[in-house]
Amino acid sequence: MRVAISGASGLIGSALTESLSADTHTVVALVRRPSRGDNESSWDPTTHTIDRDVIASADVVVNLAGASIGGKRFTQRYKQVVRASRLDSTATIADAIAAVNPSVMLLQGSAMGYYGDRGVQELTERVEPGQGFLADVSRDWEAAAAPAVDAGANVAYLRTGLVLAGHGGFAQRLLPLVRRGLLGSLGGGDARQSWITLEDHVRGMRFLIDKRHQGPANLVAPQAASLADIIAAIAHALGSRPGLTVPSWLLRTVIGEAADDLLASQAGVPGVLTRLGFEWSHPTLESAARYVADSAK
Repeated sequence: MRVAISGASGLIGSALTESLSADTHTVVALVRRPSRGDNESSWDPTTHTIDRDVIASADVVVNLAGASIGGKRFTQRYKQVVRASRLDSTATIADAIAAVNPSVMLLQGSAMGYYGDRGVQELTERVEPGQGFLADVSRDWEAAAAPAVDAGANVAYLRTGLVLAGHGGFAQRLLPLVRRGLLGSLGGGDARQSWITLEDHVRGMRFLIDKRHQGPANLVAPQAASLADIIAAIAHALGSRPGLTVPSWLLRTVIGEAADDLLASQAGVPGVLTRLGFEWSHPTLESAARYVADSAK
């Protein structure tokens, strides 16, 4: 395959690039700077500028572009950045697909934040979007791919949970504290979080490509878990003990509204992956924690 990827330098994008390249697929990274070879193509979502020849020659386009929401304070200005970075990138790619390659498959980034804070409700792909800033952004993020859908492209929406890895993302911010036994949980610790290992996320994306899936897919493990349990499992795998709980009020003081995403309950159910027969490498929290510990070495 020939695969064009935006966000290829991020945690998920770089792992996907490595996986595809190892199987001799051709990957072209969409980059926000001058390209440095045939495996890169410069684009600018803010001006809707993209090399349509790259899109025209692709079998699959993977859109993972978007400003970070992890640990960033949600000022009004940064909320605009988060929203625009996702909608502009998606609109640019979707318009190009509609114009030059409507037979392509698009893996469109999204998030479990689509569902908002839903308590103990099990969230299948059929559940309507929730409320809140990230729910609104995720809903509009998916909707921005409409030109590609309307043109007949095969579009899958990747509703991603908390990605567990030994580096980057969640691990980069919290793993040093867990390793030292300084962190036990965030907030009350009882909020249900949908999670998936980085390895299974990449395998899940490739599985959806192979199955030519259309529509939303929750990229999460079979069982959600509380943040306290996730941190405790990783601490145990690292040979340490859970530490202190960061109270909700302190978390909100430090990162503001962004804390709501960390404290929200989103018990996602991987209905699509299960129905299509996907097999997780790390289906349990214990196996995921061992994976995190091993990949952090």
